[in-house]
Amino acid sequence: MNAYPPMPCHLETERLILRPWAESDAPVFCELLAERGKGKPPVDRIRNAIVEFLAGTETSGIALLPIVRREEGDFIGYCGLITGRTDLDEPEIAFELFQHAHGRGYATEAALAVLDAAAATGRERLWSTVGTWNAPSLRVMEKLGFTRDRVTEEEGAGEVAWFTRVL
Repeated sequence: MNAYPPMPCHLETERLILRPWAESDAPVFCELLAERGKGKPPVDRIRNAIVEFLAGTETSGIALLPIVRREEGDFIGYCGLITGRTDLDEPEIAFELFQHAHGRGYATEAALAVLDAAAATGRERLWSTVGTWNAPSLRVMEKLGFTRDRVTEEEGAGEVAWFTRVL
């Protein structure tokens, strides 16, 4: 059983809206995933993943949320809490944006909203893991006040820096 109240699944900042997933997000989410350079996943597989995200949010109380620019109304990525390498007590913050949205402060802005949402659930600490090659995400961690805990070597991911932040 989850000891924390659910995080809000609709967050707004000055320039961004973070909202629950819709199955209609699948095609653009496929485009984002294709930017990783490993091919474009089938839309049906991503639609199923979205259904799983929504079900997971219901049971865990945490969410990975699409990021939409308020003015333009376009999907630019996602940000939220996951239990990827951690657990529900101290989840991991995760984000990914289209390359065309890099360098504008959107990741930091979205992540600050998610940090506030996590703190509102009563959690005391969050984690983040970032590939040591990913300089932009490492800068976001610094701006958010995360501190490096350790570096591990992971098959398929290479060197991964683990960060933590007290809320």
